[in-house]
Amino acid sequence: MSFFEAAANYPLLLITLLGLFGLLFGSFFNVVIYRLPKMMESTWKYECEILLSDDDAAAEEIAPPQFNLAFPNSHCPKCDAPVKAWQNIPVVSYVLLRGRCASCKAPIGLRYPAVEVMTALLTVFPLLIFGFTTYAAAAILFSWILLILTVIDIDHQLLPDQLTLPLIWLGLLFNSVTGSIPLQDAVWGAIGGYLSLWSVFWLFKLLTGKEGMGYGDFKLLAALGAWLGWQYLPLIILLSSVVGAVFGGLVMLLRRSDSSMPMPFGPYLAGAGWIALFWGEALIDGYLQLAGIR
Repeated sequence: MSFFEAAANYPLLLITLLGLFGLLFGSFFNVVIYRLPKMMESTWKYECEILLSDDDAAAEEIAPPQFNLAFPNSHCPKCDAPVKAWQNIPVVSYVLLRGRCASCKAPIGLRYPAVEVMTALLTVFPLLIFGFTTYAAAAILFSWILLILTVIDIDHQLLPDQLTLPLIWLGLLFNSVTGSIPLQDAVWGAIGGYLSLWSVFWLFKLLTGKEGMGYGDFKLLAALGAWLGWQYLPLIILLSSVVGAVFGGLVMLLRRSDSSMPMPFGPYLAGAGWIALFWGEALIDGYLQLAGIR
């Protein structure tokens, strides 16, 4: 029985299994979210030490960072106790451990099971909307990467090139292979996405002398343009700006934060891009009808 035959005959069972599969990937995504910024920091520190070293012999003795997605093994950041296999079961382990380390009883962030559950939902939802299709598989991958970028940007105000650049190329590749949108629209979407925020960045810097956003935001919008086409860029920018203004204002109000405190824009771009993927056409059609254009 082929995959598509199984999907036709047992859709609920297959969606459940893929949801569990999503939980497992969510557990891995927690590793990426935690370790990738630290890997980048270690690499930057190593490169700076090499660059600042005046002695070539001493530079050769500087050890490269021994930290990646696979090493060292998962452990408690408080007491360094290794995480055993039964303590690493998505969601279940968090419940069994009551949200605390088995060794030192330090609290485990609720974000870990939240990312796992969100990954499962982002795995199942495209299947419910688009069915068991190639487009649904692409939408799942698109959603996964946006989730990882969102959490990293919230934590570190950083959108790693290791994720944004592949997302651009994946969008161009997907559209070139499937023809979901014309490749020309995807290319101009990537170009327009990057240049639009790049222009805003430099205009704001010239007027205020400050940097209003990071270069990662340019690349993320370029990636969204590569996936969805240049036609969706105004919608994405509008949605991200409105949600960012409302949500950011609420956060500052609740936390009584200073208005000068930097806030990541990546999560709003990611959320707007995700909404545009699923409901962008309906939103644009609704707006045009209200405006009397259609």
